[in-house]
Parts: sequence; C-alpha cells; structure tokens
Amino acid sequence: MRRLRQDDVVEVLSGRDRGRRGQIRELLPDRERVIVQGVNIVKKHMKARQMGTQAGIVEVEAAMHWSAVAVVCADCDKRTRVGYRDRSDGIKVRFCRRCQEDLD
Repeated sequence: MRRLRQDDVVEVLSGRDRGRRGQIRELLPDRERVIVQGVNIVKKHMKARQMGTQAGIVEVEAAMHWSAVAVVCADCDKRTRVGYRDRSDGIKVRFCRRCQEDLD
C-alpha cells in the first residue's frame, strides 16, 4: 500500500511552489516522482509534429520527487503524515495521524 495515491490532494513542502496545493494527476513509482496538477509548471520547447500538435513554447507540469509533497487530510484540512491500520472488517486503510480519520 502506498502513502500517495492518484487524486489525493497534496501540499508542496519544498521548492519554489512551497505551500501550494494540488491534486495528484499521475504517479511515477519507478522514478519515485509525482505530477501535481497546477504545480511545478515549466516551459517546454515543442517541435511541430505531423499529427497537428502545437509548436512553440508550451507550459507543462513537471514531475517532482514524492518526498517533497504531503497528503492533505479532508477532515482537518491540514497536511499530515499517513498511517495504516486494519478496520474491523479486515480492510487495510490509510488514516490521518493528526485527527485519526480514514483517508480512504
């Protein structure tokens, strides 16, 4: 079970976008990186392709290391560490270490 999942709301802990929040758009577990919506925007020079993509300078969301983000709890609306526990029905769930509420 992973600490971060797609569609989790996270807060950036370091870098030029420190303090900004966004939703995880994509997880790249083999590279230990995440792509967060609206965060870590970089300009990329795109070459014209035959399939009709736009050429020029395009702003895209770049991947960032997953240690630079923290999960935001929906209940207490603060960034938190993630814990794991087994519910009474035997399912393993993630929970907020601040308010003890389930994240899943």
